[in-house]
Amino acid sequence: MNPLKILYLCHRFPFPPKRGGKIRPFNMIRHLTRSGHKVTVASIARSGAEAEEGRGIAQHCERFEMAVVNDAVQAARMVLRLPTLVPSSFGFFHSRSLASRVRSLLAAERYDLVFVHCSSVAPYVAGVAGVPKILDFGDMDSQKWREYSRYKPFPLSAGYWLEGVKLERVERNLARRFDLCTATTRAEWETLEGYATGVATDWFPNGVDSAYFAPAEDPHDPDTISFVGRMDYYPNQECMFEFCGKVLPAIRARRPKARLVIVGAEPPPAIWKLAERPGVTVTGSVPDVRPYLHRSAAMVAPLNIARGTQNKILEAMAAGVPVVTTRVAAGGVDAVAGEHLLVADTPQEQAAAALRVMDDAAERARLAAAGRARMLSHHDWANSMRRLDRVIERCLADYAKRPAPEAEAGRAAA
Repeated sequence: MNPLKILYLCHRFPFPPKRGGKIRPFNMIRHLTRSGHKVTVASIARSGAEAEEGRGIAQHCERFEMAVVNDAVQAARMVLRLPTLVPSSFGFFHSRSLASRVRSLLAAERYDLVFVHCSSVAPYVAGVAGVPKILDFGDMDSQKWREYSRYKPFPLSAGYWLEGVKLERVERNLARRFDLCTATTRAEWETLEGYATGVATDWFPNGVDSAYFAPAEDPHDPDTISFVGRMDYYPNQECMFEFCGKVLPAIRARRPKARLVIVGAEPPPAIWKLAERPGVTVTGSVPDVRPYLHRSAAMVAPLNIARGTQNKILEAMAAGVPVVTTRVAAGGVDAVAGEHLLVADTPQEQAAAALRVMDDAAERARLAAAGRARMLSHHDWANSMRRLDRVIERCLADYAKRPAPEAEAGRAAA
């Protein structure tokens, strides 16, 4: 592929890649730049601190445009969209400043490709013509919001359901305004394909930095299990409430010294309160999650609400730590239940699976080795980025086949 000039938009400023919403776009940007493409990154930062940290993206792209927003203002934008057909969540990621900068870039520069990660920032360029455009949905957010509605009390449940309905409608419409659309997993791709928009679709998986998340030589503690994930994220909160209430007591009935360490930034008061329960430790934000993973007999990811790929699962497996997770969370990982990780849905099954690893050192060693090997073979970023290259080549080739009058009309519209 010849070097391209690419405008890349994403919903969270992609540096440093500390959380799921930043890891995928960062690895794409870094790969494209290393491949010789000239990448301009455009996104929002939610605070001055995030903006300052985000400037480190400069070494991974040719140029970046950042709009710093205020959470209170963005929340107000969400509220204003409640009575409209526009998803409220889209309001949070809208910035007049960023929209103006994107328009200026497109007016001043001629790009070979516009690439958008996450549907919530697709409106910035949905109306742009005369240049090939790819929309990477990542996860199909509409389905996640519908899942939320099952776990929220009324009337919140109705609000989440309505947001899911609005999102699905907009996802369908946005897909039609791009030349090719992608997702993170085969399951998410099947949802996208089910929209039957007539637009070309594909998928490429998330990877994991298997050199960074490498096994440790120090021994683990057979009485310790961990959960790693941001604790300001509702699905993580919900599953920890259930696990601490129903699963950990069953584990401690067999192993009285068993303890669960909940590792993740921004825990709300209700999560901190879990530390008052026997055997529960809540760390809050930590500089490095790896020591907590390596100390664990297993990393539990008992999520009831999950879309796409759970990076926490990839990272634990790469680190040589067995994973106990639910079927819905395992669906985003290219691994075989029972061979590379353990899948358990009910509290009884989850307790039994965790105890299986805690009680049996040989079984833990088997799962640790198999999980790590699977990450190296099926969730390596280099392999994923090769798939991304093929997606881009396909988009450009299809765009080039369009009749000349259509292409010229598009350029005129731009």
